[in-house]
Amino acid sequence: MNELDVVGVRVEMPSNQPIVLLREVGGDRYLPIWIGAGEATAIAFAQQGMAPARPLTHDLFKDVLEAVGQELTEVRITDLREGVFYAELVFASGVEVSARPSDAIALALRTGTPIFGSDGVLDDAGIAIPDEQEDEVEKFREFLDQISPEDFGSSSQ
Repeated sequence: MNELDVVGVRVEMPSNQPIVLLREVGGDRYLPIWIGAGEATAIAFAQQGMAPARPLTHDLFKDVLEAVGQELTEVRITDLREGVFYAELVFASGVEVSARPSDAIALALRTGTPIFGSDGVLDDAGIAIPDEQEDEVEKFREFLDQISPEDFGSSSQ
């Protein structure tokens, strides 16, 4: 297992599909995972430290874990089969629960839990970007942060 950091959520154009981008800690691989809009919002809220007026599902789950005295110790992205990613929530009690990676990531960000990716998943879906290309990746991230769908408007004739 390799520890992963959440780089952020982006929207892939032109399909308008959200992606969460993870980066291998101490490595040069990135892991893009296509996710739903609701999960993208939940991840972005957690990354930005935003607290909604009413708890979202992931906030509720975090509160329930605290109320029953359960600690989430790891999130593992364990498998990729037929284009579908699989994850597990690992609790201090030793219990492991299957989860969608997007939900697991949203919960991990809320609880400060480390995220890990299996070697197989990173080998199959990871994208290697050497250190010398990091500046280019950062420029691309800045570009993505500054554009909006309106920037790609079509001209009707």
